[in-house]
Amino acid sequence: MEEPWDFEFLSRIADSCLSFISEFVDDWLANDMRVSIFKILLSWLIVSLIGIHFAWKVYGNTVNDMYYRQGTGQNGGTPDTAPHLSGWESRAGDTLKTHRD
Repeated sequence: MEEPWDFEFLSRIADSCLSFISEFVDDWLANDMRVSIFKILLSWLIVSLIGIHFAWKVYGNTVNDMYYRQGTGQNGGTPDTAPHLSGWESRAGDTLKTHRD
């Protein structure tokens, strides 16, 4: 019976990762336009994520309180059913809609 994770398969994965990392480092150290654009975009992404993180730390509870309904009931402050309607019925004179093929 053959083992599903033999040594040759794992060594190929490790070699592929190592070659990708070494090529990435070589490209990173090169001073061409492609690497410069990548560095600018990567730094913009990191700064944006850090800004979002700190903004959520400061204003997160305020935003959450704006959209979270306080109180009891189905959705916070809303009642389970309307007081003048009984369950699924609308008005006494309306007929219930049914699905017809």
